[in-house]
Parts: sequence; C-alpha cells; structure tokens
Amino acid sequence: MEVYFSLGTNLGDRQANLCRAVSLLDLKLGTSHTSLSSFLETEPWGFESSERFLNAAIRYDLPVSGVSVEEALHLLEVCKEIEQEMGRTGSPRWDKDGKRIYTDRPIDIDILFIGDQRISTPRLTVPHPGIVDRDFVLIPLREILSEETAASFPEIFLR
Repeated sequence: MEVYFSLGTNLGDRQANLCRAVSLLDLKLGTSHTSLSSFLETEPWGFESSERFLNAAIRYDLPVSGVSVEEALHLLEVCKEIEQEMGRTGSPRWDKDGKRIYTDRPIDIDILFIGDQRISTPRLTVPHPGIVDRDFVLIPLREILSEETAASFPEIFLR
C-alpha cells in the first residue's frame, strides 16, 4: 500500500533536518522509502517569517493491503514522535476565529495519502485536507506520485 508524507522545515540546517526525518521514518516504519522528491525551497505559508522552508514528499510501499483507522492513527503518532525527537514543541494552536496559527518549526510531517483510503477522525483526515491549496506540497508530490494514487483522488489531481 502506498503511503505519502509531506516534509517541511524552516529552522536550523534545513537539508539535514529533511534527511534526518527521512532516516527516522525509515527506521520507525521498518522499511526504506521507495521514492523521495527533490527538495523545494518556499516562502512560509499561513504566517510571516524571515525563514524560508525546505519541503519534500516521500513515498513508502507498506506490505499491507489495507490500514485500519487505528493503524492510521499509529502512523500519525510516528510522525508526531519524530517531530518531537527533532525538537518541535507545543501542539497546534488556534485563534479566536478558529483559524490555525502557524509558526516556524524544525520539522513538520503530514500524512497525505494512505492508499486510496479516506479517513476522517477528530485527529486525522486523509487525504490531507490542505493539499490542493499548497503548492509546496503538490509540486514535490507530483514528482513521485503514482498514476494509481492520482486516479483515486480526481478531486485533487484532475483540476
């Protein structure tokens, strides 16, 4: 089953941060990634900062035919563990209007797709709901995206 993640960093040695995140994902998922996009430098999105981001997308082919919601939430926990291990602190914050407050960070790891599954829980939505609005996700993702996954989500890729 294909699983795609988005990686982003704008603090410290950004290239080293992305490489470390990839190594930790490989380790914690127990398999090597099958595809890694090139690194894309971008302006911050959703907030102002003098620090530019370095972004990438990564794909894994996990040896399962399906993933339960519990297993998907476990993948989310792996992402959060790596973020904390790499120095990310705090949890998401929201302003008085319910809008997410974004900040600088050493690493951000988002689950984009888990096969052709659609998951909606209070903690996790797959496919990631922000994909279509974020070129810093779409550009690297399109480098490594399989035709099968693209065809499973026409609302995202057939625009």
